[in-house]
Amino acid sequence: MKILQVNKFYPPVIGGVEKVVYDLVEGMCSLAEMEVLVANTEWKYVQEIEHKAKIHRVPSIGTYFSMPVAPTFPLWLKKIKTDIIHFHFPFPLGKLSYLLVDKIANIPAKTVVTWHSDIVRQKRFLKLYHPFLKRFLEKVDTIIATSPNMVEASPYLKEHKDKCRVIPLGIDVKEWEKTDKLFENVKKVREEVAIKPIILFVGRLVYYKGVEYLIEAMTEINASLFLVGEWPLKPLLQKRAEELGITEKINFLGGASKEQLVTYLHACDIFVLPSVERSEAFGIVQLEAMACGKPIVSTNLATGVPFVNQDGKTGIVVPPKDIKSLTQALTFLIENESVRKQYGERGKERVYEHFTREKMVQSVYTLYQELLEGGTT
Repeated sequence: MKILQVNKFYPPVIGGVEKVVYDLVEGMCSLAEMEVLVANTEWKYVQEIEHKAKIHRVPSIGTYFSMPVAPTFPLWLKKIKTDIIHFHFPFPLGKLSYLLVDKIANIPAKTVVTWHSDIVRQKRFLKLYHPFLKRFLEKVDTIIATSPNMVEASPYLKEHKDKCRVIPLGIDVKEWEKTDKLFENVKKVREEVAIKPIILFVGRLVYYKGVEYLIEAMTEINASLFLVGEWPLKPLLQKRAEELGITEKINFLGGASKEQLVTYLHACDIFVLPSVERSEAFGIVQLEAMACGKPIVSTNLATGVPFVNQDGKTGIVVPPKDIKSLTQALTFLIENESVRKQYGERGKERVYEHFTREKMVQSVYTLYQELLEGGTT
């Protein structure tokens, strides 16, 4: 079986979708012949071999609206012969390339697309792109949705429910286990923080993460907030914390290495994901916190976020942009250590049962087999 993964970028470029593609390639390289087609970050073609997989990085002249501009992408898609092409959405260039090449050369490969997120913010572009997206979804053989919530909420997937297969994202749980060295690092972090307990947020400081609402909530909360993440909103958030007079509670930690991130997740008492827009389609960082046994406070978006964090079982789900509810949820968990422990234990069990990398890889591989054997979704 020969599989081609098609995405914007591939590690070492950092991103949630890039990590998923990497995990699929690494987890499946012993089961199938894997290739990856992505854009390079410069005008240069690079081919690499990693985990027995062939990585094609196609020349690009930069990015526009967060999308790489790689004019030769369709040519490479036509050149690579494969049994299954697995697209990752959103990546309009990949879908447009497929429609163009298929119209000219009639691509015989089976097609799969993992629907990571709707296009939410680029509304003008979406009006132009919509007819092509509609055509692509009509042609593709199977659509992988990362949660049942996405199938119901996405205006695009509703029309193609018969093609949808729910396969949740997964993580390598071993990466988040405690070690002796980690124990010492966690102890040091907790000893150095002035105000306990510790509330942790991890993510880019961008519009849809809702961190401004979290900072407002901290005016009424007696705890320390650790913010792991960088630009572009960091200066504005720092200024707001100063205006509110709560700088002693807010710790802007910037970017973090993997080792540092594991330390912070084990050192914290509560993990919070206050996202406010559907751009937060799954919140895989919730899985990482749950794997570390932490209770979650997240928002009730029409995406996979509340599918991962179950209200009253693994944490608390509050309305987005609701500072009062966010404050109440965090305060409740701060005041109830036994509930924090209970939610954390259930969350860890949920990750190991439903959201491991092994389960994700095996489910996708089974789908590939069904497609090649002539099965349907």
